[in-house]
Amino acid sequence: MNLQAAIASIVERFSAAGIASAQADAEILISNHLGLSRGELQARAITGQEFELSEIEEQVARREAREPLQHIIGFAPFRSLELRVGPGVFVPRFETELVAQLAIDFLRAIPGRPRAVDVGTGSGAIAISLASETEAEVSAIELSADAADFARENIERCGVSVDLVRGDFQTELLKFTNLDLVVSNPPYIPLDATPIDPEVNHHDPELALYSGPDGLDAIRELASLSEIALRSGGMLILEHADGQSDAVRELLLEAGWRGVSVHPDPVGRLRAVSAIRK
Repeated sequence: MNLQAAIASIVERFSAAGIASAQADAEILISNHLGLSRGELQARAITGQEFELSEIEEQVARREAREPLQHIIGFAPFRSLELRVGPGVFVPRFETELVAQLAIDFLRAIPGRPRAVDVGTGSGAIAISLASETEAEVSAIELSADAADFARENIERCGVSVDLVRGDFQTELLKFTNLDLVVSNPPYIPLDATPIDPEVNHHDPELALYSGPDGLDAIRELASLSEIALRSGGMLILEHADGQSDAVRELLLEAGWRGVSVHPDPVGRLRAVSAIRK
Protein backbone atom coordinates (compact mmCIF):
# COMPACT_ATOMS: atom_id res chain seq x y z
CA MET A 1 0.00 0.00 0.00
CA ASN A 2 1.04 3.63 -0.23
CA LEU A 3 2.21 5.68 2.73
CA GLN A 4 -1.05 7.55 3.12
CA ALA A 5 -3.04 4.31 3.34
CA ALA A 6 -0.48 2.79 5.73
CA ILE A 7 -0.73 5.78 8.07
CA ALA A 8 -4.53 5.66 7.95
CA SER A 9 -4.52 1.94 8.73
CA ILE A 10 -2.29 2.40 11.79
CA VAL A 11 -4.29 5.42 12.99
CA GLU A 12 -7.48 3.33 12.85
CA ARG A 13 -5.88 0.57 14.92
CA PHE A 14 -4.44 2.99 17.48
CA SER A 15 -7.73 4.85 17.82
CA ALA A 16 -9.56 1.57 18.41
CA ALA A 17 -7.02 0.80 21.16
CA GLY A 18 -7.89 4.06 22.93
CA ILE A 19 -4.72 5.98 22.03
CA ALA A 20 -5.53 9.69 21.98
CA SER A 21 -2.44 10.60 19.95
CA ALA A 22 -3.13 8.01 17.24
CA GLN A 23 -2.20 10.21 14.25
CA ALA A 24 1.03 11.50 15.76
CA ASP A 25 2.08 8.06 17.01
CA ALA A 26 1.48 6.45 13.62
CA GLU A 27 3.53 9.11 11.84
CA ILE A 28 6.33 8.94 14.42
CA LEU A 29 6.61 5.15 14.13
CA ILE A 30 6.84 5.22 10.34
CA SER A 31 9.10 8.28 10.15
CA ASN A 32 11.44 6.75 12.74
CA HIS A 33 11.57 3.52 10.72
CA LEU A 34 12.34 5.39 7.50
CA GLY A 35 14.77 7.86 9.09
CA LEU A 36 12.63 10.84 8.17
CA SER A 37 11.17 13.80 10.03
CA ARG A 38 7.38 13.87 10.37
CA GLY A 39 7.28 16.74 7.88
CA GLU A 40 9.27 14.73 5.34
CA LEU A 41 7.01 11.74 5.90
CA GLN A 42 3.88 13.82 5.31
CA ALA A 43 5.38 15.22 2.09
CA ARG A 44 6.17 11.74 0.79
CA ALA A 45 2.71 10.50 1.72
CA ILE A 46 1.21 13.13 -0.58
CA THR A 47 3.27 11.81 -3.50
CA GLY A 48 1.84 8.31 -3.09
CA GLN A 49 5.12 6.62 -2.16
CA GLU A 50 4.74 2.89 -1.56
CA PHE A 51 5.28 1.39 1.89
CA GLU A 52 5.25 -2.19 3.15
CA LEU A 53 3.28 -2.14 6.40
CA SER A 54 4.63 -5.53 7.49
CA GLU A 55 8.04 -3.92 8.01
CA ILE A 56 6.83 -2.29 11.22
CA GLU A 57 4.00 -4.64 12.20
CA GLU A 58 5.78 -5.69 15.40
CA GLN A 59 6.18 -2.07 16.53
CA VAL A 60 2.59 -1.25 15.63
CA ALA A 61 1.34 -4.24 17.63
CA ARG A 62 3.41 -3.19 20.65
CA ARG A 63 1.96 0.32 20.58
CA GLU A 64 -1.53 -1.08 19.99
CA ALA A 65 -1.03 -3.03 23.25
CA ARG A 66 -0.32 0.36 24.92
CA GLU A 67 3.42 -0.01 25.34
CA PRO A 68 4.81 3.55 25.50
CA LEU A 69 5.81 4.90 22.12
CA GLN A 70 9.07 6.13 23.65
CA HIS A 71 10.01 2.59 24.71
CA ILE A 72 9.38 1.30 21.20
CA ILE A 73 11.49 3.90 19.39
CA GLY A 74 14.01 4.11 22.26
CA PHE A 75 14.02 7.83 22.93
CA ALA A 76 11.91 10.72 24.23
CA PRO A 77 12.10 14.41 23.26
CA PHE A 78 12.61 16.94 26.04
CA ARG A 79 13.12 20.60 25.18
CA SER A 80 15.94 20.51 22.62
CA LEU A 81 17.16 17.10 23.79
CA GLU A 82 16.64 13.55 22.57
CA LEU A 83 16.93 11.24 25.57
CA ARG A 84 17.36 7.50 25.63
CA VAL A 85 14.57 5.80 27.60
CA GLY A 86 13.19 2.30 28.13
CA PRO A 87 11.89 -0.08 30.78
CA GLY A 88 13.04 0.94 34.25
CA VAL A 89 13.09 4.71 33.75
CA PHE A 90 10.32 7.30 33.94
CA VAL A 91 9.55 8.76 30.51
CA PRO A 92 9.96 12.56 30.70
CA ARG A 93 6.75 14.48 30.07
CA PHE A 94 6.06 17.75 28.28
CA GLU A 95 4.80 19.43 31.48
CA THR A 96 8.18 18.86 33.16
CA GLU A 97 9.68 21.26 30.63
CA LEU A 98 7.98 24.00 32.69
CA VAL A 99 9.94 22.89 35.76
CA ALA A 100 13.18 22.95 33.79
CA GLN A 101 12.41 26.42 32.44
CA LEU A 102 11.70 27.83 35.91
CA ALA A 103 15.03 26.43 37.09
CA ILE A 104 16.91 27.74 34.05
CA ASP A 105 15.46 31.24 34.45
CA PHE A 106 16.49 31.32 38.12
CA LEU A 107 20.02 30.07 37.45
CA ARG A 108 20.59 32.49 34.58
CA ALA A 109 19.86 35.41 36.94
CA ILE A 110 22.71 34.37 39.26
CA PRO A 111 26.20 35.68 38.37
CA GLY A 112 29.15 33.32 38.25
CA ARG A 113 28.63 29.60 38.41
CA PRO A 114 25.60 28.71 40.57
CA ARG A 115 25.19 25.23 42.03
CA ALA A 116 22.10 23.11 41.40
CA VAL A 117 20.92 19.60 42.26
CA ASP A 118 18.22 17.67 40.41
CA VAL A 119 16.67 15.14 42.82
CA GLY A 120 15.31 11.92 41.30
CA THR A 121 16.74 12.71 37.90
CA GLY A 122 15.41 9.61 36.08
CA SER A 123 16.55 9.90 32.47
CA GLY A 124 18.51 13.03 33.39
CA ALA A 125 16.07 15.36 31.60
CA ILE A 126 16.10 18.29 34.01
CA ALA A 127 19.77 18.02 35.01
CA ILE A 128 20.97 17.83 31.40
CA SER A 129 18.78 20.78 30.45
CA LEU A 130 20.28 22.88 33.26
CA ALA A 131 23.82 21.89 32.31
CA SER A 132 23.29 22.61 28.61
CA GLU A 133 21.37 25.88 28.97
CA THR A 134 23.07 27.58 31.94
CA GLU A 135 26.53 28.04 33.44
CA ALA A 136 25.54 26.14 36.57
CA GLU A 137 27.50 23.39 38.26
CA VAL A 138 24.89 20.60 38.13
CA SER A 139 24.56 17.43 40.18
CA ALA A 140 21.82 14.80 39.95
CA ILE A 141 20.64 12.20 42.45
CA GLU A 142 18.95 8.92 41.45
CA LEU A 143 18.11 5.88 43.57
CA SER A 144 17.18 3.40 40.82
CA ALA A 145 20.08 1.54 39.21
CA ASP A 146 18.16 1.17 35.94
CA ALA A 147 17.26 4.84 35.76
CA ALA A 148 20.81 5.88 36.70
CA ASP A 149 22.12 3.83 33.76
CA PHE A 150 19.87 5.76 31.37
CA ALA A 151 20.86 9.07 32.97
CA ARG A 152 24.54 8.22 32.67
CA GLU A 153 24.14 7.34 28.99
CA ASN A 154 22.17 10.51 28.27
CA ILE A 155 24.69 12.72 30.05
CA GLU A 156 27.44 11.22 27.90
CA ARG A 157 25.42 11.40 24.66
CA CYS A 158 24.49 15.05 25.26
CA GLY A 159 28.08 15.98 26.07
CA VAL A 160 27.34 17.89 29.27
CA SER A 161 28.95 17.96 32.69
CA VAL A 162 26.59 16.55 35.33
CA ASP A 163 27.79 14.85 38.50
CA LEU A 164 25.48 11.83 38.82
CA VAL A 165 25.09 10.48 42.35
CA ARG A 166 23.48 7.08 42.83
CA GLY A 167 21.64 6.80 46.15
CA ASP A 168 18.68 7.83 48.31
CA PHE A 169 18.11 11.59 48.26
CA GLN A 170 17.35 11.52 52.00
CA THR A 171 21.03 10.74 52.51
CA GLU A 172 22.69 12.22 49.45
CA LEU A 173 21.03 15.66 49.46
CA LEU A 174 22.39 16.34 52.95
CA LYS A 175 25.92 15.98 51.58
CA PHE A 176 25.42 19.26 49.71
CA THR A 177 25.62 22.68 51.34
CA ASN A 178 25.15 26.26 50.19
CA LEU A 179 23.27 25.24 47.03
CA ASP A 180 21.55 27.85 44.88
CA LEU A 181 18.85 25.51 43.60
CA VAL A 182 17.18 22.19 44.35
CA VAL A 183 14.78 21.03 41.64
CA SER A 184 12.77 17.83 41.38
CA ASN A 185 10.01 15.99 39.58
CA PRO A 186 9.35 13.67 42.54
CA PRO A 187 6.82 10.84 42.87
CA TYR A 188 3.48 12.37 43.84
CA ILE A 189 0.71 9.82 43.22
CA PRO A 190 -1.18 8.58 46.33
CA LEU A 191 -0.63 4.87 47.04
CA ASP A 192 -4.28 3.99 46.43
CA ALA A 193 -4.61 5.98 43.20
CA THR A 194 -4.10 3.86 40.09
CA PRO A 195 -3.14 5.77 36.93
CA ILE A 196 -5.73 5.33 34.17
CA ASP A 197 -3.31 5.13 31.24
CA PRO A 198 -1.77 1.65 30.75
CA GLU A 199 1.42 3.35 29.55
CA VAL A 200 1.87 4.74 33.07
CA ASN A 201 0.29 2.00 35.17
CA HIS A 202 2.11 -0.89 33.50
CA HIS A 203 5.36 0.64 32.32
CA ASP A 204 6.55 3.59 34.42
CA PRO A 205 8.55 2.43 37.50
CA GLU A 206 6.55 2.54 40.74
CA LEU A 207 9.48 4.27 42.47
CA ALA A 208 8.90 7.29 40.24
CA LEU A 209 5.12 7.36 40.74
CA TYR A 210 3.89 6.70 44.28
CA SER A 211 4.61 8.61 47.49
CA GLY A 212 2.54 7.86 50.57
CA PRO A 213 -1.20 7.99 51.31
CA ASP A 214 -1.68 11.52 49.91
CA GLY A 215 1.16 11.47 47.38
CA LEU A 216 3.11 14.17 49.22
CA ASP A 217 5.63 12.18 51.30
CA ALA A 218 8.56 12.85 48.95
CA ILE A 219 7.63 16.52 48.65
CA ARG A 220 7.56 16.88 52.45
CA GLU A 221 11.02 15.28 52.70
CA LEU A 222 12.37 17.48 49.93
CA ALA A 223 11.02 20.61 51.62
CA SER A 224 12.70 19.65 54.88
CA LEU A 225 16.05 18.52 53.48
CA SER A 226 16.34 21.31 50.91
CA GLU A 227 16.12 23.88 53.70
CA ILE A 228 19.40 22.41 55.01
CA ALA A 229 21.13 22.05 51.62
CA LEU A 230 20.21 25.45 50.19
CA ARG A 231 21.79 28.81 50.98
CA SER A 232 19.63 31.64 52.25
CA GLY A 233 17.82 32.95 49.18
CA GLY A 234 18.23 29.66 47.35
CA MET A 235 15.27 28.26 45.45
CA LEU A 236 13.31 24.99 45.61
CA ILE A 237 11.28 24.03 42.53
CA LEU A 238 8.96 21.02 42.59
CA GLU A 239 6.59 19.44 40.11
CA HIS A 240 3.33 18.11 41.56
CA ALA A 241 0.08 16.61 40.35
CA ASP A 242 -2.82 18.61 39.02
CA GLY A 243 -4.95 19.41 42.07
CA GLN A 244 -2.10 19.32 44.62
CA SER A 245 -1.00 22.96 44.35
CA ASP A 246 -2.92 24.21 47.40
CA ALA A 247 -1.63 21.40 49.62
CA VAL A 248 1.98 21.82 48.46
CA ARG A 249 1.82 25.57 48.84
CA GLU A 250 0.43 25.27 52.38
CA LEU A 251 3.03 22.78 53.56
CA LEU A 252 5.82 25.03 52.27
CA LEU A 253 4.35 28.12 53.91
CA GLU A 254 3.93 26.26 57.21
CA ALA A 255 7.58 25.19 56.99
CA GLY A 256 8.66 28.83 56.73
CA TRP A 257 9.54 29.10 53.03
CA ARG A 258 9.24 32.56 51.44
CA GLY A 259 7.93 33.65 48.06
CA VAL A 260 5.93 30.48 47.53
CA SER A 261 4.44 30.56 44.01
CA VAL A 262 2.46 28.08 41.93
CA HIS A 263 2.97 27.82 38.17
CA PRO A 264 0.68 26.63 35.36
CA ASP A 265 1.82 24.20 32.68
CA PRO A 266 1.32 24.99 28.96
CA VAL A 267 -2.37 24.01 29.13
CA GLY A 268 -3.08 26.05 32.25
CA ARG A 269 -2.97 23.36 34.95
CA LEU A 270 -1.08 24.26 38.13
CA ARG A 271 1.75 21.72 38.04
CA ALA A 272 4.77 23.27 39.77
CA VAL A 273 5.68 25.29 42.85
CA SER A 274 8.72 27.42 43.63
CA ALA A 275 9.85 28.73 47.01
CA ILE A 276 12.75 30.69 48.48
CA ARG A 277 14.72 29.55 51.52
CA LYS A 278 14.54 32.14 54.30
